[in-house]
Amino acid sequence: MKRLGLIAGNGNFPIMATISAKKQGIEIVAVAFLGETSKELSKYVTKIHWIRIGELGKLFYILKSENITQAIMAGQIRAVNLFKPWLKKDKILKGILKRVKDKRGDSLLDALATELDKRNIKLLDSSFLLKDFLAPEGLLTKRKPTNDELADIEFAKKIAKEIARLAIGQTIVVKNKAILAVESIEGTDAAIKRAAKLGGSQAVVVKVSKPNHDMRFDIPVIGLKTLKTLKKCKIKVIAVEAQKTLLIDREELINKANKIGITILAFSV
Repeated sequence: MKRLGLIAGNGNFPIMATISAKKQGIEIVAVAFLGETSKELSKYVTKIHWIRIGELGKLFYILKSENITQAIMAGQIRAVNLFKPWLKKDKILKGILKRVKDKRGDSLLDALATELDKRNIKLLDSSFLLKDFLAPEGLLTKRKPTNDELADIEFAKKIAKEIARLAIGQTIVVKNKAILAVESIEGTDAAIKRAAKLGGSQAVVVKVSKPNHDMRFDIPVIGLKTLKTLKKCKIKVIAVEAQKTLLIDREELINKANKIGITILAFSV
């Protein structure tokens, strides 16, 4: 592989994927979304095209005109954008929205992958570029969870997996074996803030992948932004699924967690 298309969402994930690709001698042609994708990405890719959210016809045209036959998705496009009045729905997006069984993220992304395949563009699992950033099993930071926190993690794991299976969300927040918040369309950080308002500090955050998770899209991610939210909410523990969760800016993330006394634990289900 010498050339790869990148459908770039928000956060640092697209930049990390691009840097890793370059180390492997792969050129990246990116399609980025105005208002979502970081402008910093342009410094790293071979070529970048900017489109508006909802312009799927333009997305497919760019990839074909650049002779892209393989592509990855990296970074989220917030599903809540579907309900924004400013969203321009082109003919292809309108067709997808009519055909899908529901408007959950998995359904929409699977439909997008199908549309790419019709145009002879194969959507790949983006984690092949980022194996070193997947959370290894075990305690990743200096602070050890207390016995009560470990009990909350054990309590939360199976519940979080079931919620993920139903495609509601991938994160839950618990305290003393009570569920404070379940992530839905608003995202992880907003769910953590909502939990803190309801239950105060000292809760535990648990994040998992879906059963039989399709790693081509929506890989669970934690990064510095999530760490900042945890600190603000006075939450000391986040537990994630090992080998299924990307640690964005991994070294800095762990160093920062150690500095502010937050536990990051990776578990197997």
